[in-house]
Amino acid sequence: MVLTTPGIDLLAKTFTVLHGFIWILLSINSIVTSRFGYNIPTWIVLAGTAISIPLFSTIYIMSIKVKNWRNAAALGARPVPEAQGKLIGNLDILKEMMDKQQTGYPGDGLWELLEKRGPVANLRVLWSDLIFTASPEHIKTILATDFQNYVKGERFHYNMESVLGTGVFNSDGEMWKFHRSITRPMFTRERIGHFELFDRQAFQVVSKLKERLREGYAVDFQDLMSRFTLDSATEFLFGHNVQSLSAGLPYPHNASYVTVKHTPEGDAANSFARAFSEAQEVISIRERYGWVWPLMEMSKDKSYEPMQVVSAYIEPIVKEALAKKQSDVAAQEKGEEGSDDETLLDHLVRVTSDPVVLKDEILNIMIAGRDTTASTLNFIIYFLSIYPDVLARLRDEIISKVGHTRRPDYDDIREMKFLRAVINETLRLYPIVPFNVRESINAATWVSDDPNGKPYYIPAGTKTAYSVFMMHRRKDLWGPDAEEFDPDRFLDDRLKKYLSKNPFIFLPFNAGPRICLGQQFAYNEMSFMLIRLLQSFSSMELDLSAAPPEATPPKEWAQASGRKAIEKLFPKMHLTLYTNGGLWVKMTESDIAN
Repeated sequence: MVLTTPGIDLLAKTFTVLHGFIWILLSINSIVTSRFGYNIPTWIVLAGTAISIPLFSTIYIMSIKVKNWRNAAALGARPVPEAQGKLIGNLDILKEMMDKQQTGYPGDGLWELLEKRGPVANLRVLWSDLIFTASPEHIKTILATDFQNYVKGERFHYNMESVLGTGVFNSDGEMWKFHRSITRPMFTRERIGHFELFDRQAFQVVSKLKERLREGYAVDFQDLMSRFTLDSATEFLFGHNVQSLSAGLPYPHNASYVTVKHTPEGDAANSFARAFSEAQEVISIRERYGWVWPLMEMSKDKSYEPMQVVSAYIEPIVKEALAKKQSDVAAQEKGEEGSDDETLLDHLVRVTSDPVVLKDEILNIMIAGRDTTASTLNFIIYFLSIYPDVLARLRDEIISKVGHTRRPDYDDIREMKFLRAVINETLRLYPIVPFNVRESINAATWVSDDPNGKPYYIPAGTKTAYSVFMMHRRKDLWGPDAEEFDPDRFLDDRLKKYLSKNPFIFLPFNAGPRICLGQQFAYNEMSFMLIRLLQSFSSMELDLSAAPPEATPPKEWAQASGRKAIEKLFPKMHLTLYTNGGLWVKMTESDIAN
């Protein structure tokens, strides 16, 4: 039972501070009265309080700015240029950011800001510094060269804690090192090349596709991939496939007289997945609102209800793993052999028996191991559906290497250069974690993109946000065709011209000490799924008529420039990117029987 809400908590803290301030003023008035015999009327005290709060706040804010200007000058640096909104506290910028979240394309509003202010800008929403960059040099500083100075920070922890707990994505320092150390052993080459597992799940995917397509209906590929990666991730991590694929696939919104098949296991797994996505949406909105987000959750903690569903699903898995640990210990004490097939969860329970820590780590790994892979596969199929020449070339490479039926192995995947190029080009245009944030511990400087310009000053305790999505589309970094989908840029002379000389312009899996441990597992899983798909299907196309209205990009996008103007889907994001309304496709089966 939730007894309070984030909004009430914030107001209570604010009123406590305000009450203390008023008490000090009244105490001063009482002293003046007792010593000088003059009693200041209470209404004057209260009116003075009302006036002094914004006055003192303004003085405090300006004193911090002056201090930063002086500190910057002492280091031969300059403050980051601030966004200039029309309303007090840049409230109009905050409103625009939240509006863009609902109807905009990723990066909308920020492109225009960087064009005005340079490659780095301070959004300065509600008098709180938020320094934003899409510069590879700045991102390299945050993630690698000055890694120790940039952390998630207490504000980020507070925003995310109700969903991510103290897991690896929401921890710093020793706690982060602990989480990192307990998961690293599970990502050896032997474990990430788990092709028997991939093959079982891929067989189900292909079977589901054929079954639905033979009925004459399009398939929501995003939903299908979410189930595929959920089943694969749970079997790999827990040794227990949750069988989300066992439930029937959804039909197009305009289909009539159809009944979706239900199974208890599949429905429960898919309810968990939906609730987890909803919870991620809540905390991503919190991060965008900044320190005032609790005021948007006055009546309830919006993450509470979806996390009840998530917890109810995860906790029995944790209890089962802890029980298995006790059973194995008891067996060993009797001289018997325990279970040899250790999963990641088995490994985790050997390290800790704390069910909260275990649950937090599971949910963090689920984001890394499921959401990212599912979304990337979804965007790959989108591109293959609208670029049939790329699909034909990729299929030729697959068939020439492994034929129409043979299961690919590790060496096959490593040799398929065009397959890797297709995956990388998709990750370039749609990196699954498009925006991220850190917080500086100590004051620092960032290099200026202008060789003759002063470096930028970064105050201590400042939020520093960055976007690999926007960096991946910069024409000065990737060439004039940066917004075009062209896998050959990872194979031809553009590779040396752009990427080889500056590897930090391509960061789909993060970089530095926090680089994704599971990136090779993800490449293997995505590659295997694509191979099995193109062995079974010879062509693909979008079925826009099957997509629900919310999947259609707003009409005004057509007046924009670049990739936004030609998109046929509606990319949205919470912690990761996804497609609003799904990706509805039809496929043609290969003439060669599987």
